[in-house]
Parts: sequence; structure tokens; C-alpha cells
Amino acid sequence: MEKLGFFTFVTISNIYSYKKLISLEIPSKMCYYKPMKRKIIVLTNYLDKKFENPKCELNYSTPFELLVAVILSAQCTDKRVNQVTSTLFKEYNTPEQFANLSSEELERKIHSCGFYKNKAKSIILASKKIVEDFNGEVPQTPEELMSLAGVGKKTANVVYSVAYGGDAIAVDTHVFRVSNRLGIVRAKTPEETERQLQSVFPKEVWSKIHYQLVLFGRYHCTARSPKCSECELSGECDYFVTKYSNKTINI
Repeated sequence: MEKLGFFTFVTISNIYSYKKLISLEIPSKMCYYKPMKRKIIVLTNYLDKKFENPKCELNYSTPFELLVAVILSAQCTDKRVNQVTSTLFKEYNTPEQFANLSSEELERKIHSCGFYKNKAKSIILASKKIVEDFNGEVPQTPEELMSLAGVGKKTANVVYSVAYGGDAIAVDTHVFRVSNRLGIVRAKTPEETERQLQSVFPKEVWSKIHYQLVLFGRYHCTARSPKCSECELSGECDYFVTKYSNKTINI
């Protein structure tokens, strides 16, 4: 705890200038601009407490089902994808079956996931390549996965880490947003975000930290209304500091 004085209202940007003058108690989380090492330690401790065993929230039973689900999840919620695949996978759940579907038929079944024409085309083409080039088995490396239609770096990393236990950080909209808000990266693209995250976290926790950041972004550090007032990471968060740096707060 830091001792500050008789002021009951201070601006965050002036907290340090008031320290010597006032004696009001300030929670330790209000002390900002920690070195990166401390920020990473605080973040990982918090996420380990909040999401001890983070898991992919897409429902699947095989690597191929996961691949299809991840392709469908682009610009769509996991909840909606699970609703669609709960019926879809009862009818079709192998590369051979999907490879033989017409685009029109698959489009009807995945319509509610959005971007259904592109997604149907990608799934069918990916299924055909899996059958023709990989003996009906979903490839197990990111490079081979990215040779499939509709599979970019994020999708490849998800399948590689979740289905095959590989070490990877898949940067989706949640990971990109949360990482930049917290200030653990300064990146303008998912690719830059991935590289910077890989540089600050040990390889053995890449997959775990990925899903912890996803869940934190999905349920707490949301895009439109982040729950800053109840977040234990506010003292380590660049977004919080910037947002309130010129505002008066009641400490």
C-alpha cells in the first residue's frame, strides 16, 4: 500500500506527484508503469488463478472436426458454431464426406455462421486436399495445415496446438486486443502480435497462455465494454492507464 495525503480525488497521471504530500491509502494495483518482467509475472499468476485449465470451447471429437469448426468460427461465436456442428457432424464428419458435398448443400447447413459461401468453399477444398494429398488425415504441422484452403496462421496454430499438442500461440481478435491493451505487445498485426508474445512467454506455455488470453478477452476484457473497474490487472494495464490518465477518479 502507498500512503497519500488529504486529497480524496487525484488524477492517475499525478499520483506520483502527490505521494509526498498526502496520506490516503492507495491499493497497490494503482501503482503503474511496472517493468515488463513484473507485468508478465502478475499477468500469468492472475490468469493461472482465473483460468487454471483453459480449453478450446469449440466442440469436436476428431482433428478434422476441429478444423471444420475453426474455419466456421471466423467472424462467428463459438456458441453459434457449436449449435451448427451439433447437427452437421451427425451427418458428415470425415474429409471424404465433406469432399463429396456440393457447395449449395453445405452452404444451407452452415448459413447461420456467416460468410457461408466462402466457408463452404474452403471446407470442401480443404477436405479434397486432405483426401488426395494426406491420405484422409489432417496434417500435423502448421506449414502443412496452411496448405489447406481457408487455413491461415491462426487456424493452423489452433489445430496444431489443440488437436496435436503443439506449442503455438494463435492470435485471434481476443488475443490481439488483450495483448495490446495490457501492453505486453506493441503490434499492429496478428503476425507481429504472435512474434512478440513468443518472445516474452516460454515456449512450453504458448498454447496455455493463448487460451487464457482468449477467455479473458471473451468474458472480461471485452471489445466494447471491458470490465476495468473489477479487473485485478488494471494496475498493469496500459489501456486502463491511458483511458483514465486525464480523468479524475475517486480513490
